[in-house]
Amino acid sequence: MYIVESYGVAVILTVITMLCWGSWANTQKLAAKTWRFELFYWDYVIGIFLFAGLLGHTLGSTGNQGMGFAENLHQANWSSLSGALAGGVIFNLANILIVAAIAIAGMSVAFPIGIGIALVLGVIINYIAKPQGDALLLFSGVALVGIAIIIDAVAYGKMAAQAKKVPAKGIIISIAGGILMAMFYRFVAGSMAPDQVNPEPGMLTPYAAVFIFAVGILISNLLFNTILMKRPFEGTPVSYTQYFKGTFKEHLTGIAGGMIWCLGMSLSILAANKAGFAISYGLGQGATLIAALWGVFIWKEFKNAPEKVNPLLTMMFILFVAGLGLIILAGS
Repeated sequence: MYIVESYGVAVILTVITMLCWGSWANTQKLAAKTWRFELFYWDYVIGIFLFAGLLGHTLGSTGNQGMGFAENLHQANWSSLSGALAGGVIFNLANILIVAAIAIAGMSVAFPIGIGIALVLGVIINYIAKPQGDALLLFSGVALVGIAIIIDAVAYGKMAAQAKKVPAKGIIISIAGGILMAMFYRFVAGSMAPDQVNPEPGMLTPYAAVFIFAVGILISNLLFNTILMKRPFEGTPVSYTQYFKGTFKEHLTGIAGGMIWCLGMSLSILAANKAGFAISYGLGQGATLIAALWGVFIWKEFKNAPEKVNPLLTMMFILFVAGLGLIILAGS
């Protein structure tokens, strides 16, 4: 299987992770014109599962190092399998809660709260579990990225024509989603063998861990998304009949979104071998600012924004780049 052997390559992979995690939502934005989110989400989850299997049978099954994907799955013990499965279930619930919070409280409130908590708490959890890198540089970088996310929220808030009271329920759901999002990565990381070249018996390689993680998402979605379809946070209930009536383009858009997200997850897990789980996770969660870049330059979400918003956006991007630089230096 392919193994990352240098810190420089690991950094490149984590930057790609950030791009993937910050870009997949564009597929949902494209599909939203004709396709409800609940229906899109099925294809998104299928895309994650398909890509995880594809990567396992390609990069995870080639080369002379480590243990092949299929062989590793066959020898895995229940402790490792259940950890990766739990990571998938937790991620899926967290993702749905954050989406629900966005529907209730709006993007400018829910996303920064949810992902901000996930970023800070997730780095702390992963660093405590496996300290790697300079703690001062790492947490200084995380702090700068966190401030950038807050400024992003303020900028979105300035876009509102008039102040609106934010429902407390939306904030509570944002916090719950953020806490869960901070936890899922550690479950997947804990299922993996520390030594990828000579994996400990019973433990998973990165490719097997991501695949079992995807299985956890797929299985849990049978419950979570079925409930969401029957009791949506916005709009009327949708049915499986409507899903199967979707066009090829609508289904393909969702699958592409899932594959893009899973590519990011896979590269993050692979990079953690050299970068450490805290640094790899922290860089990946900088995706919020990548999403902001899409919003500013492609979707023109700030086209008619007041003049006072532009300085905020400039400050946001400067802090974002500075924070990423410190996180990268923390592991060098």
